[in-house]
Amino acid sequence: MWSARLRRLPIWHERDLPDPSDPHETRASTLLRPIVFGANDGLVSNLALVMGVAGANAAPGVILLAGIAGLLAGAFSMGVGEYISVQSQRELLEYQLAFQRHQIRETPDRERSILADIYRERGFTETEATHFVNRVFANPDHATRLMIFEEVGLDERSIGSPWSAGFSSFLAFTSGALVPLIPYLLGSGAAAFAASLLASLTALFVLGLTISGLTRRNPLRTALRQLLLGGIAAAVTYAVGAFIGVRI
Repeated sequence: MWSARLRRLPIWHERDLPDPSDPHETRASTLLRPIVFGANDGLVSNLALVMGVAGANAAPGVILLAGIAGLLAGAFSMGVGEYISVQSQRELLEYQLAFQRHQIRETPDRERSILADIYRERGFTETEATHFVNRVFANPDHATRLMIFEEVGLDERSIGSPWSAGFSSFLAFTSGALVPLIPYLLGSGAAAFAASLLASLTALFVLGLTISGLTRRNPLRTALRQLLLGGIAAAVTYAVGAFIGVRI
């Protein structure tokens, strides 16, 4: 099972890997990830919306109204969705912890056997696995949390606060969605359209560079991919808006 999972992971060359002495991902970078991707969602979705409405030759006020509506709808959707997702994970974790405590209390030998089997699969000898399990089960709380992690894949350290997740997602989406909208708040016509498109494409490129720092991929390639995909979204919605505008 574990070897099959490892085979599906991307292959990294030694030259692409960070220095072995570098620390693993910190809590700050863990928090940065949803913020960056939330901003990217807001930018791409509102850019596509603004370009679609602009393609239909709508009045500047209509474009602005559509952009603000898209910003608010998307931000609330992201914020509420992230809150519900994290809160559901926490509720599931609480139930699983209570259930696992009950199992350890009622059938400790069976739970010990399950955990020992897991570590024997990973290369532990019978003696090593048994010794490890005995040490873990000396503290029922540690045993409960480890069993939840190994059997269900839940770890409270990676779940976080639902309020923080929801609020940060709301703000991140809003910040991204504002980029194509600001030129229409300050101007109108062809100048606003050009400024909106240029600002959005620039922001996409910068976000691509930021994402490459999180994923450890080639910065230029990641930024260009981000720029290309966002540009395609804008072009397609503009074309659809232009077609509908002509028909209307």
